[in-house]
Amino acid sequence: MATAKALTERTDVKRSFIDLRAWAASVAAPVGDPRNAFLDARASLPLGPGPVTGGLVALPQGEGAVGAMPADEFLIVESGAVQITQGETVITLNDGDSIVLPAGAAIDWRADVPCRLIFLRRTGGPAGTITIAPIDIAAPLAPSNPPLAELLVGPTPQCRNFTSYRSADGEFTCGTWDSTPYHRRPMVYGHCELMYLLDGSVTFVDGEGAEGTFVKGDIFMVEQGASCSWDSRVDVKKVYAIYRPA
Repeated sequence: MATAKALTERTDVKRSFIDLRAWAASVAAPVGDPRNAFLDARASLPLGPGPVTGGLVALPQGEGAVGAMPADEFLIVESGAVQITQGETVITLNDGDSIVLPAGAAIDWRADVPCRLIFLRRTGGPAGTITIAPIDIAAPLAPSNPPLAELLVGPTPQCRNFTSYRSADGEFTCGTWDSTPYHRRPMVYGHCELMYLLDGSVTFVDGEGAEGTFVKGDIFMVEQGASCSWDSRVDVKKVYAIYRPA
């Protein structure tokens, strides 16, 4: 498990990986108007400037509604459970389940027990679908491109992917991905990526030598602009939410 960083006190511009479960446990539970808690009861990660924000949503036991989501948002349940309804579609999310709520989507929510969700939001994208998109971890995966050959240490892995959500401009994508083991040298991330490990483990080392290992059940992200290596000694499967500017 990676060590939680003192993110609430960060004043530097260094970018790295972030253990989101550890961060969520370190912040005071946000409180908002119960009916509007989905948008109001939030604690924000101190990320750098740009269209991506993230943090924690703390839903109380109860129910509420959102007239229109203000931006595309990926959410994953950190603890508890919540029911999301859009029209005739009813989705129940338990620990580790995730969904994309696109900009403009109107939803109702209900939590029979308090629920904490971690979110990654991308603002400023073009208008697109307003249909909610649960992440299907059982979806069939298709072959996808491996890491660049010049960055690999050892054999080229076999990678597969399924995209559950893609924004109209293709810059915000969410889905599932798996890979055979591989070791990649450090690279500067031109994108921001939130990950939830479904299987396996991976170790990151950032540009200043900080090391963190994440295992099945961990939720974490690599910030845009971070320099990190990747080392997975076993097969890995993950849910991902990526903002990659064109």
